Amino acid sequence: MLSIDIPQLPQPIIYTDNIMLIGSCFTEHIYDRLQQHKFKVLSNPHGILFNPLSVASSLDGYINGRIYQKDSLFCLNELWNSWDHHTRFSDVDADTALNNINSSQAAATEFIHKADWVIITLGSAFQYYLKENGSPVANNHRAPAQWFEKRLLAVDEIAAKLGATLHGLFAANPPANVLFTISPVRHIRDGVIDNNRSKARLIEAVHILCSQFEQAHYFPAYELVVDVLRDYRYYDIDLVHPNYPATTYVWERFAEACISPSVHDIMQQVQDIMTARSHRPRFPQTEAHKKFKLAYAEKAKQLMNKHPYINLGEELKYFQG
Repeated sequence: MLSIDIPQLPQPIIYTDNIMLIGSCFTEHIYDRLQQHKFKVLSNPHGILFNPLSVASSLDGYINGRIYQKDSLFCLNELWNSWDHHTRFSDVDADTALNNINSSQAAATEFIHKADWVIITLGSAFQYYLKENGSPVANNHRAPAQWFEKRLLAVDEIAAKLGATLHGLFAANPPANVLFTISPVRHIRDGVIDNNRSKARLIEAVHILCSQFEQAHYFPAYELVVDVLRDYRYYDIDLVHPNYPATTYVWERFAEACISPSVHDIMQQVQDIMTARSHRPRFPQTEAHKKFKLAYAEKAKQLMNKHPYINLGEELKYFQG
């Protein structure tokens, strides 16, 4: 197995940091792990986004406090949708869809102005545009293919758009840091060759940005899966998505390089409590299980008393129930 030297971040992540994650479905893997360890995180307020123009546009909207209007929605297949958002915001009722979108926008706007880290995972350099007006879209919502024009973005175009967004972010929140990753999920529907062209453009654009902005950094999630693990055993049956061992390996390297060693012991204690919380006993009425729950209730209380920025309220309620 090849090795990659991943330098530790100059100011690695700690528990008091506010962390926003945005981008492709691989973002969800990192978010899930951070959430399981009780970091303060907000993930994908627009839903999953793959291309850099959509990521940049969504971040611009959070920074500037954008509010969506009903005329930004369209109806397709009995659902009201937004070209800027993932289908998880779609609804049979237009007002419900709009309210969900703007509630998420408001939460993201509040969060990004106090965020210590914005983690951006880019998935594809291919961008779809509506033929009727030339507008870029984040999600095609299974609309007919003839509605769209597909184009591979240029490196300079990606760097310029994201660079403008970073300027806006650092103006609104000067202490913020940005961590870029490239998703190792393979976009095979683009074809193997075009998938590799797409990933190459994203990688080059991100490295340009990291050289321009002192507060921008790169974590090699893509290289860890493609060049270090480098085996289809680390992919799901579709041969596209990294499987659990692969995402676990990436998470472990992420924790080493991006999270402060000073909190690794706390993370282990949190993980122990979360594992106990997920335990499903065969006989919950036994005295042994009652003692088990009481012991972990005490562990949770002690950890929260010592580190009040860690919220184990739900776990404590379970153990005391």
